[in-house]
Amino acid sequence: MDEIDEKTWVLEPEKPTRGATVRRIAIGNNVSINIDVDPRHPKVLPECCFLGADHVVTPLRNKLNSNMHSWNPECTVLQNLKEVLEIDFPAPSAHEISNLNMECGICYAYRLDSAIPDQVCDDSRCGQPFHQACLIEWLRGLPSCRQSFNVIFGECPYCSKPITVKMSSKKS
Repeated sequence: MDEIDEKTWVLEPEKPTRGATVRRIAIGNNVSINIDVDPRHPKVLPECCFLGADHVVTPLRNKLNSNMHSWNPECTVLQNLKEVLEIDFPAPSAHEISNLNMECGICYAYRLDSAIPDQVCDDSRCGQPFHQACLIEWLRGLPSCRQSFNVIFGECPYCSKPITVKMSSKKS
């Protein structure tokens, strides 16, 4: 995990500790991967969850599924992720971070009550990220918005394409 903390842009946790086994790592503009390393087996493939628009996440998920057989327990988690996903992760330099648009498209902040934007418009030309709370509040303010159980349906504030957000049990 030290290598990941040093060589990648870790989005969450904000100040990772050595004991924390979960990292959300930036991959590109509005795309990240959440990894959860098993502390009992730190060299095996961690649980991976991609966050971002479907048109960007689907190819990454497909690469992970088709290349997971090449995971090498002799290599570090970061080396394996680079090989399996066939990507380079952005370095934590200020120059590269400023090129990655990760601010919420509604409140224009990166952090909101310790949360970072985790909802993304799926339109390939938009891909704007939003905090869940901001998007829920925005959509509830639209007369065209509708809700079914814990899912709100509406239009993206940027491109007006359909967007949905699932309300977590804490926020409903």
